[in-house]
Amino acid sequence: MTPETRQDNLRWNRLGQRLCLGMTMAVVAVLVAILAYLVWHGGDRLTIGFFLDFPKDLGREGGILPILVSTMVLAVLALAIAVPLGIGTAVYLTEYTREGWVTTVIRFGAECLAGIPSIIFGLFGFILFVVHLGLGWSILSGALTLACMVLPTIIRTSEEAIKAVPAVLRQVGFSLGATKSQVIWHIVLPQARRGIITGVILALGRVMGETACVIFTTGISMEMPTSPLDSARSMAVHFYLLAREGISMEMANTTALALVGMILLINTAAAVLVARRSSR
Repeated sequence: MTPETRQDNLRWNRLGQRLCLGMTMAVVAVLVAILAYLVWHGGDRLTIGFFLDFPKDLGREGGILPILVSTMVLAVLALAIAVPLGIGTAVYLTEYTREGWVTTVIRFGAECLAGIPSIIFGLFGFILFVVHLGLGWSILSGALTLACMVLPTIIRTSEEAIKAVPAVLRQVGFSLGATKSQVIWHIVLPQARRGIITGVILALGRVMGETACVIFTTGISMEMPTSPLDSARSMAVHFYLLAREGISMEMANTTALALVGMILLINTAAAVLVARRSSR
């Protein structure tokens, strides 16, 4: 390689590095801009009382305690349904089947599900869970619908994480007399946990921020839920109704700020826990 060619390669490398840095900073700037807007327009009302009080006057005053509880219950129940199914499907695709028409059909179906608009999932959940199964507008109907919606994300991220585990680790396990299930449970899944957790966090963010499919299946009740069969209102739906109906843009911005802050805290906590477990 001539000195001139080496210099050209260095210039292109520096240019590529600067372009990647610029795009990264643009993404960070968008996040900072959203947070700054929400803090500026809704930070004044974000107090402890906002999380502990009940809403009053259709949400113009008070807090979001029952809405916060409904959101958390809805998210936990949806992930409790979707995570085992998604990880189990990923394990089946990577560990128990060979590449063929079966795996192609399953992956194609997951990719098709990932591209379906959330409003379609809402109509599907309304027809199946609310009407035909008789669950009504309830947290359970919303959780089942959300589980169907986030399944493709969990399946694809878990599958890629499991594929990234070196094959030599599996061979070592088999050479020590471990069974297939033991190798998967004690070697493959622990090694793939970072990617799996990333998929679960992405699914959690979508579940907590979803509006279209939740409003069709969970309802808009602002009462404190006492069972999964009660109607409820998520924070995203609460923000949507406050803003769309012109009830209170201040409360809408505060609700949006609380929702974004919760998602950021959950993502940060999960990243820290994964990093600590990986270092150990």
